[in-house]
This record gives sequence, structure tokens and C-alpha cells, in this order.
Amino acid sequence: MSAYFVWLNRSKESLTLDVKHPQAGEILNRLVAQADVFIQNLAPGAAKRLGLDAGTLLAAHPRLIVCDISGYGDSGPYAQKKAYDLLVQSEAGVLSVTGTEESPSKVGISITDIGTGLHAYAAILAALYERERTGKGRRIEVTMFEAMIEWMNHPLYYTHFSGRAPKRSGPDHATIVPYGRFRTGDGKHVMFGIQNEREWAAFCSGVLKQPQLAKDSRYDNNTKRTAARSEVVGLIERVFAELSAEDVIARLDAAGIANARLNTPEEVWNHEQLKARDRWREVGSPAGSIPAVLPPASFDGVEARMDPIPSIGQHTDSILAELGYTKSEIETLRRGAAV
Repeated sequence: MSAYFVWLNRSKESLTLDVKHPQAGEILNRLVAQADVFIQNLAPGAAKRLGLDAGTLLAAHPRLIVCDISGYGDSGPYAQKKAYDLLVQSEAGVLSVTGTEESPSKVGISITDIGTGLHAYAAILAALYERERTGKGRRIEVTMFEAMIEWMNHPLYYTHFSGRAPKRSGPDHATIVPYGRFRTGDGKHVMFGIQNEREWAAFCSGVLKQPQLAKDSRYDNNTKRTAARSEVVGLIERVFAELSAEDVIARLDAAGIANARLNTPEEVWNHEQLKARDRWREVGSPAGSIPAVLPPASFDGVEARMDPIPSIGQHTDSILAELGYTKSEIETLRRGAAV
């Protein structure tokens, strides 16, 4: 099992089906007839060739919600263009505002895939709610490119109306100082941010132990500190060089300054906040029981289902049986490589 498979397929059932097989159409038709929602993200034009386009499906199943996900949509000059997460991040400008001044960088997780899925999820819920009132389904179209354009609104407005693009500043805030990553004496890093001059004074007094610095005319407002970024970072890290990351965080917490550790994935896995809130569960998988994190939305009095991660095709026979196929028919489908 891949990490992606484990993450995305918990609580799902797995059916294998060769959609180009002559008998696949009937199986798909029976599945769709029982479904509330049909989602597809096949290559451009593939759904229509299979008879799974929204027009065909809604004509036969008017209460169905059809969600088509694609890279750039079914119209425009990019309609036939292939799309993958990194490529869409680049096309939408995400790379231009992410990374260091010297080098643009992709976001370390698949934000295009995740963001598109979240927009599709919200739209599907809205369509289901609408169907409760009207009795009618509808088609929804969500594109990876437009999902990222939505998230890029701030830099788009900023650049278009100011005439200059936001600077890439790595892990540090581009226009607030101090706000970002700072090295401590034990070789670790701490993230923190100053939001106003009151916090700057509290930081100078409670963290740096240099209360007079708050009134220093070189650093007494954010504009000056931003202009003298390297100086400010230098004086902070000279103090931090004598402290461990935990010492720095303790001082920041005591001074009321927002902060965070620069954690590795393994440190997040063992995070005390997740343990304190009892967010881990054990779920079944083809490789045995493994830990899984509860979904982020919690409902009072109800815990989310945390069903096993399936093996590929694990539920093929049971799903086909639900669709009315007999054991002999299922065996025939297997011999013919339809499933």
C-alpha cells in the first residue's frame, strides 16, 4: 500500500472494473442507478466516449448529482491540456509566490489535488441540499486550475493593482519583521510572529530581555524593522543562540507571542496535542491494524466512521451481488476479465 492509498481510501469499498470491457456498461449503469453522486476525473473526452457524460447520465437519472473534475474545464484553449498537481501550481502562479527569493518552489503537499477535492465536496453538498428542495439533480464542473486561482486571489489583486508581485521570502513573512523562522542554540528552529508594536515591546522585554530595544528609533515600527531585516534577525538569533528551542518557546508563550515549532512529519505523528485530544484510532488494512487520524470536523455526540482500508477489488463480489448479479454471473465476468 502507498501512503496516498492508505490516506485516501479508508472507509471505502473497492471494486475493480475494466470500463472498456463490453459488459462494463451494464455494471456501471446499475451502479449509477443506485447512486446519489457520480464523480469522474477521467482524461478530457473519456467520460463521453464511455457514455458517462453528464448529459447522458442526467437524461436517465434526473436526480443524480454529476461532478466532473478536470484540469482546465471542457471549454477554452486549455480544454484538452493534461494537468497534474505541480503543473497546475505552476500555471496558476503558486510557484511564483512560493520559495526563496532565488528559487520558486512547489508547495510540499498536493494542494491542487486537495483544494480541487474540497471545492468539489462543498459543491456536491450544496447540490444535494438543492435536490432536497427541488427534487432535481445537476451537473457540477470543478477545475484544478480554477481551484488554485481562487486560492491565489490575494497575490492576484496585490500584483495587478500595485504593479509589483509579492516577494518570495521562504519561511519568513515578506512584509512583517520579525515573523518567520529563527535558529536556536540547540540547532533547532522556532517560528514566531509579531503582529503589532505592543507585541514588539513585549517581545523585547520578555523574550530578548532587552526592554530598551522597543524604543530604539531604528526598530520602533514594522516599516523600519522590515528595512533592517538582517539586523533584526541577527540581534534576535544572538540571544536565541544561548537558548534551546524549548527555552525560546517558553519565553514566547509567557510573553503572549504566537509561535510554533518547525516540526518534522515524525514529530507531528507524535504530537502531544493530537494525543491529548485523542485524535488517533486504529483501523484495519490488508497489512493489519494501522493508526489513522480522525477527520478534522468533529460533531458533538457522534464519532466519524473509521472503517478499514480495502485491498484492491476486495468488495467486487459483494458489490456485484448488491447489483443483482448471481455467483455464476460474477464468475463469468471474472473469467472474461470484466472485473
